[in-house]
This record gives sequence, C-alpha cells and structure tokens, in this order.
Amino acid sequence: MTVVRTVLFWALAAALAAAHVVVAWDSLFVARLWEDEAFNLTVPLNLLSGLGYSSDGALSGSEITPFDPRISTGPTVLLPVAALLATGLDPVVAARLVPLAFWVLLLAGLGVLGRKLGGRWAALLAVAVPLGFDTTGGFSPIQGPADLLGEIPAAALLVWALVVLPRRAWLAGLLVGLAVQAKFIAILALPAFAVAIWALSPGRRWARIGTTAKRSWLPLVLAGVPSLAVELAALLSLGPAGYVTHLRNLWYFVATGGQKGARSTVAEKLATLADAWFVPVWAVLLVALAGLALIVCGFLVERGRGRRAPGLVRATALAAAVGLAAFVGWWATAGHTPLWVRHPAVGVFAFVPVLGIVAVWGARRMLRRAHGAPAAAPAPTARSVLAVALVAVVAAGAAAGALGHVRHALEPRSETLTAQRAAVEPIREWVAQTGTPWLAAQPWGAAVSAIVLSGAHVGLFDAPAMDGVPRLTGAACASEALVEGTGYRVCPAP
Repeated sequence: MTVVRTVLFWALAAALAAAHVVVAWDSLFVARLWEDEAFNLTVPLNLLSGLGYSSDGALSGSEITPFDPRISTGPTVLLPVAALLATGLDPVVAARLVPLAFWVLLLAGLGVLGRKLGGRWAALLAVAVPLGFDTTGGFSPIQGPADLLGEIPAAALLVWALVVLPRRAWLAGLLVGLAVQAKFIAILALPAFAVAIWALSPGRRWARIGTTAKRSWLPLVLAGVPSLAVELAALLSLGPAGYVTHLRNLWYFVATGGQKGARSTVAEKLATLADAWFVPVWAVLLVALAGLALIVCGFLVERGRGRRAPGLVRATALAAAVGLAAFVGWWATAGHTPLWVRHPAVGVFAFVPVLGIVAVWGARRMLRRAHGAPAAAPAPTARSVLAVALVAVVAAGAAAGALGHVRHALEPRSETLTAQRAAVEPIREWVAQTGTPWLAAQPWGAAVSAIVLSGAHVGLFDAPAMDGVPRLTGAACASEALVEGTGYRVCPAP
C-alpha cells in the first residue's frame, strides 16, 4: 500500500505541476496586456527614464504623478520590475516575470506549510487550491498569475509570514509589511497575525496577554518599516506641501475605493465570491462544508482524547480563519465597492489553501494517524469512513478547480498579447518617428494598453492636461486619422 500511495502521490503531483505550467505560460506569453497592468507598468518605465517613482497619472490629472495613490500595486512589486526592465528584456514579459515569481513563492510557501502541518497530501492540496479561484471575470480581473498586479505577491508574502512566524516572529512582521507595500489592502491581515502570535504565546489568561505583548512589539514595528520607508521617500520627493496633498489623495482613494457610483449589497458580494471558482456554486458550498467539518472534527477528536491540538495547528487555523473573515467581511460590507473579487483576492489566495491544510490535518486526526508517518491501517469505523468521504469531497473539488483553470487557459482568446502588439505596431513606429510624448486614451480601457505599448505616456482624454494632445481610440475619427493600427487609430486633438 505504501508503494501504491507513493506512486499515486507523485503522479498527481506531476499532473498538478503540468497544470501550473500551462496556466503560467498562458498568463506570461498569451494573455493580452490589460489596462491596469499597463498603468502599473508606467511606474517602472518612468523610474528608468529618470522621472522618479511616478505614474503617468492617467487617473490623477494625466500628468506625471509621483507616488500616485491610484497605483495600489506597490514598490515591493514595481521596484523589482524596474530592475528587470533595466536588463533590456521585453517590457511586458519582464514585468510579468515578477508576479509570476511571487506565484511560485506562494505555492512553495503553501507546500512547506502543508508538509509541516498535514504531510505531503496536505501540501499537494494546498498547492492545488489557488488554481481553483477564478479571478478572470468582470471589469477588473486578475487574468492569471503573471498579471502585473499586487494581489498574488501580497498573498505569497502573507503565507511565508505564517511559515516563519513560530520561530522568527520579527521576520513574519517584516513580510507582512512588505505584503502591504505589494498591495495596500493586505493591511487587513494584521488581525490574523495578532491572533496567531497570541495563540503561540505561552501562559494562560492574563499571563498570556503579557507574553503576547512581549512577542508582538518587534513584529509590529517591523511590519511598519516598509510603509515608513515609502512614505519617507514620498516626503523627500514631494516636499511638505506636496506630501500633505499626497496624504489627502491617498485617504480619499482608500475611503472611496477609487470608484464612483458603485453600489452593492452583502448578498451580492457573497454570491459573487461563491461564483468565482472554476467549479459550480453548489460544488463550492459542498467543498466548504466538507472542509469545515474536517477542521471541527479534527479539533473535537483531539479534545476527546484529552489533549489540545498542537499549538502551531491552532495558531495557523485561527490566523487563516480570522484573515479570511477580515478580507471577505470588509469587502462584503463595503457597499461602495464594485462586485470585483480582486478586492478580497489577497485573503482568498493566502488563507483558503491554509484552511485546506488544516482540513487535511483534521482528517488525519479522525483517522488517528500520527505526525510523520501513518499508523497501521485502522479498522473501518463510522468516523474513518466519514473522514475519507469528506476529504474525498475536498480533494475532488480542488482537482476539478485545477482542471477548470487549465481548460480556461487553453481556450482561444479574443485578443492575445501577440495580436495586440501587431495591432499597435504602426502606432509605435509613428510615435518613435514623430517623438510624440503623450497620447490620450479615449476612453479608459484597451486604449490605455495600446498607448503604453506604443511607447508614449498615457493620459485620459477628458483631463485638462490632455487639451491639444492626440487621442488614441477604437472609434472613428472626426477628421483624418494621424495613424492607424488594427482596431486602433490616433485622431487629432479636437
């Protein structure tokens, strides 16, 4: 039986690795550069052009904007992108290699944590779960793991913070701080790590409060260091008056979510999240219930045997539960934010796989397996049958989600990165020949990506700063176009 299990494990691991390669290849080389990626790319491009850590400001007046609050993907991601761009690699591929590296880091962290808590099968499940999350829909997607966005890098850093927390709490704090500077919304993970530190602290009641305070002050300080460094750089770059304006704009963006007129309800948000998987909604609910049952039963079994679950398992389970609740709870109750699963995606990518790990641990407890190696095969009891049935449901859901993502990646796309580049090539040549510094996108959308690929700075057509600036659009021009690509054209300023 041991040989059979080993062969089965490595066969499934190879299939899962192949699935990840297919999805990564599609995301890196095939998926079109969409507007949020393109807008983020303006920061490292401007940095290399000597304009500082600045965006083109397409959503902030269409002027070069240092430390633009509308760029919520932070320097943890964009500075390494700038370093890769400096090597002369293709800008889009170089930019996407950084988030893809964080995706690999996320999977590695989940594998390490899974192996530590639930054995190799828990690691395999944890590495499969992220493939099942469908973030490709809606007006603000994550097309794939290589998208130049901060959600996946932030999730990877949070997972590694959980990995190192028991022995190096200070490093966990620093990783959480870097996650915040990958995607600002990662700040919602702070309560999860506070609870984990409390669960790992020795003592009871009031004594535990004291030890928790002693263990948490340094991680908390280090969690703030990356943000402090960024804000200090902004102060030195902008000066006191400019920095005050920067803080006001940042607060407005955080308070409003950057969207005007968006209205949503808790029920709509939860329905959207349930539908954001590569399996049907009924399967999502079934897998969630099965996983929850395994976690609860695992803790009850340990309690029934007269002992508490291991401290690391309790701390990890608490952190994952609190972390997921913080992200989903904030998003669900934030009625001013759209129905975009990108908002809670950091918490979903980081904490749902961790809960899957704890579910496998619960199944092992129900089957009375010791850590490290399975005991002799137990007699089939109601509890063992239930454990096998529940874990089979969770595993089947993860496998179906991974297969669904692979099928999606292999489907023909309406526009690929190669086709997008070919369509913009005449405009890129015209920009290079004429030295046109700016083009105005009309409207926000595909035109933004086309302008960034053309080599010009990108503004928005209705910004006062774009008066007299030629406009790139997919619509017809009022007069003769200055240059035309396939589906795009540059019109004279009206």
